[in-house]
Amino acid sequence: MDENIVWHQYAVNKHTRSEQKKHKPCILWFTGFSGSGKSTVAGALESALQQSGVHTYLLDGDNVRHGLCKDLGFSNEDRVENIRRVGEVAKLMVDSGLVVLTAFISPFQAERDMVRTLVEEGEFIEVFLDTPLDVCESRDPKGLYKKARAGEIKHFTGIDSDYEPPVNPEIRIDTSRLALNESINTLLGYLKDKEIIG
Repeated sequence: MDENIVWHQYAVNKHTRSEQKKHKPCILWFTGFSGSGKSTVAGALESALQQSGVHTYLLDGDNVRHGLCKDLGFSNEDRVENIRRVGEVAKLMVDSGLVVLTAFISPFQAERDMVRTLVEEGEFIEVFLDTPLDVCESRDPKGLYKKARAGEIKHFTGIDSDYEPPVNPEIRIDTSRLALNESINTLLGYLKDKEIIG
């Protein structure tokens, strides 16, 4: 980094923004195979949090690739850069006092760990959607597994590209075993136990 670029400090900071919102900021990082339920669970949790007065923002993998990351493909290098950019945006949102939900396959442990280092201890919550690959493939909500099996999509996670399961996630959810409301209650319970929300 250029030594002439200096971080400017302001009177309004994460602490004051958090006090105004009456909850702590954090990142809920949903990771898992395509079809594991990341977007569904993250969206339902955001709705529940909004109804409770919690200030949120949901960063979704597909949506981000329409703008912030539209220049990236799906090679391993591009996946790493995709997560780096999302991590930096999520960090800024945490600084603004928000509860940030992210729904990304994010297949590599190193990149998820990198995002964890961007925020303070306890502010990164890794949520592993530990739904078996065969269940995810049977759901195939976007028809992507079918295309990957036919060779129409290259570098598809779980088919011809690796997924590294989280080593020690804060929360583990198998959406083939838990109903959506049970998953949401598990997540809300965690946030309350950690005093992130009231």
